[in-house]
Amino acid sequence: MMFMENHESHTRALHYIAAAIDAAQHALPHERLLVEAVSAWVRHDPLASLGAFDAALEIEPRWLAVARLMQTRRIGCGDWAGMLRTLLPVLAANHDDAHALGMTAFAYEQCHLLDRAEAAARRAIGLNRNEVWAQHALAHALETTGRIDEGITTLRALSDGWVGLNSFMHTHIWWHLALFMLDRERYDEVLALFDSQIWGIDKTYSQDQAGAVAMLARLEGYGVPVGQRWDDVADHLAGRVDDHVEPFLDLHYVYGLARTGRPQARDLVASMAAHAEMLTGAARAPWAEVAVPLARGLLKLGEGEARAAVPLFAQTRSRWNEIGGSHAQRDLFEQLYIRALIEAGDLGAAQQLVELRRLARPHVAPTHRLLARLYEGLGLRDLGAAATATAQRLAADAA
Repeated sequence: MMFMENHESHTRALHYIAAAIDAAQHALPHERLLVEAVSAWVRHDPLASLGAFDAALEIEPRWLAVARLMQTRRIGCGDWAGMLRTLLPVLAANHDDAHALGMTAFAYEQCHLLDRAEAAARRAIGLNRNEVWAQHALAHALETTGRIDEGITTLRALSDGWVGLNSFMHTHIWWHLALFMLDRERYDEVLALFDSQIWGIDKTYSQDQAGAVAMLARLEGYGVPVGQRWDDVADHLAGRVDDHVEPFLDLHYVYGLARTGRPQARDLVASMAAHAEMLTGAARAPWAEVAVPLARGLLKLGEGEARAAVPLFAQTRSRWNEIGGSHAQRDLFEQLYIRALIEAGDLGAAQQLVELRRLARPHVAPTHRLLARLYEGLGLRDLGAAATATAQRLAADAA
């Protein structure tokens, strides 16, 4: 029920967890800990949930299904070091298991231990070519290190195995391929992937909706017209006003609704604030102190009030890790922050952020094109011309 990620499924989960708690008195210790972990998850108590997951895996480190649940929950709260700490003993107990290697590869990558991430992912794929979570971790490592063409070639070569996946994993691994193609300015191909693989597998599912919002926003940030695609996505976001399963998801819903001028965008932000006020303990801060103000910033940006959006992005930026999602997914908010700065006329602040992006990944032509615009606007025409020349060279090399 919890993986359905909506308000109705959470209500139904309360019924099932009550039955599980009653039955757990007859269970083994690690099984009771699993019930405890899921019960705390349903009650919005992340620290208790993760503690119980960890305790269960300490007793039974071969329990890979529980390890995957633990990883999902830590993705939701951005506890990357904790994820790696728990998975290393799991990997030691399952050293030749491709899925254990894939999970650990992702944890390494999110901790920015990229060499270790790539090695673990490639070993997993060597054991099982179709281990998609390892492929996903490898895609992250290649993207973070700026190996764009290798990312395209690698994922294309593996894509024949992307069958029989759930809608999230199907759409998300294609989403990663599309990210590489965006960096190579292959926009027609990205739009084709959006229509055939990223959006439309299950339009009712939360993660598919978030992925669609993120891809359309990135395309628009690169100056690509997306036609009527926003309206179709927003039609499916309109019923999300009271869900509040993960702050990461709500933030995508807010921007998708605001971008299309839907009144539900304001309703969702108000509902998020009310939800945050009801939470206690460790669950409250990510919602009240990070997600709600960032949601207000996204709402302002979507409504064309970039100057009002900028301080809301700025005040939360150092804590975006707390709202969940991988760093590749959260990069959407960085891109929207840069867009808000530009629309607000603060080209100097935008230049600072975009140059840092260029230093981290120097072979991305759209980054140089954006720098060219910024330097032209700042009166630094020689730097603008140099950025334009670099973008043209990168595009020619990729052709």
